[in-house]
Amino acid sequence: MIDLICGARPNFMKIDPLVRAARFPYRIVHTGQHYDYAMSGSFFDQLGLPRPDVSLGCGGGSITSQTARIMEAYEPVLLKGNPSVVVVVGDVNSTLACALTAVRHGIPVVHLEAGLRSFDRTMPEEINRLLTDQIAELLLITSAEAEDNLLAEGRPRNAISMVGNTMIDTLLRLLPETDDIPVPHGEFALVTLHRPGNVDTPSKLERILSALERVEMPLVFPAHPRTLRNLAEWGLSGKMPRNLTLLPPQDYLSFIALQKKAAVVITDSGGVQEETSVMGVPCVTVRPNTERPVTCELGTNVLCPEPEGIPDAVKERLSARKAVLPEIPYWDGQAGQRAADAVLGYLEGVMR
Repeated sequence: MIDLICGARPNFMKIDPLVRAARFPYRIVHTGQHYDYAMSGSFFDQLGLPRPDVSLGCGGGSITSQTARIMEAYEPVLLKGNPSVVVVVGDVNSTLACALTAVRHGIPVVHLEAGLRSFDRTMPEEINRLLTDQIAELLLITSAEAEDNLLAEGRPRNAISMVGNTMIDTLLRLLPETDDIPVPHGEFALVTLHRPGNVDTPSKLERILSALERVEMPLVFPAHPRTLRNLAEWGLSGKMPRNLTLLPPQDYLSFIALQKKAAVVITDSGGVQEETSVMGVPCVTVRPNTERPVTCELGTNVLCPEPEGIPDAVKERLSARKAVLPEIPYWDGQAGQRAADAVLGYLEGVMR
């Protein structure tokens, strides 16, 4: 039996294809890192994921306190279930917390979406990625540069397996279901911002709002709960751009529908960079770096290090829209099956 760990919004789309292809007993452990319906519960409904076998209820708190609480809550669950392998996904706090807990009890860890690097250690996600990859026994990667990163860090080649991008499996499977979901009429830009570097400093967030007002089209902004809280706390709600419509967090299908119909997406999300590259929607990433460089090389994505550059970056992306996008290798809707095969092969080796 293996434990499949999920806790935050991006995890659900990535774990779903592995669950669908699994030919081994498993239990889904939901840490509760994201806990409201739009950020968590709706994903089980819309993706058709089985309900979690275990819910730890560890939402909220600082990065440090949340990581510690997840470790403390997962430990008795781990010991009671005694899984042969623990599979963690992505780069959220739940990923590192459960990986550390498993390794401390001698249980091997598989990291799905290993090897991604922004080379920016001020990002909490980068620290989670680096540490998880150093303690995982099997590293399942989405793109070729991830293998280069892992080898450079001293991980053995035989621990690395190219499976592709399971989140794209979910996108391709459910994209047809978004056709009838209503979206704003006419041309609009979709905005999604949640990184601490962008939304946890009043002056930076105000600079972003000022830049967004200079984008020459209507903006639709489904705001992350933390972003909404900061806007209210710092009195910025009254400084919202006149061309911007603020929305609450969206469920998965509604957000995909907005992405699909947007003229351009302005984001700081890693997953959105990937989804827009597959859908052919121009993307401006408001960050100085990305752990997904393939989206800049083969997709629609461009980095925008400073908020003041957003309007020009939007214009550039719209004018550079590609009629036909090159396919990104292994982002073909079959990554879940390859990941399941790799986990099963590893599981059989562990139990032999």
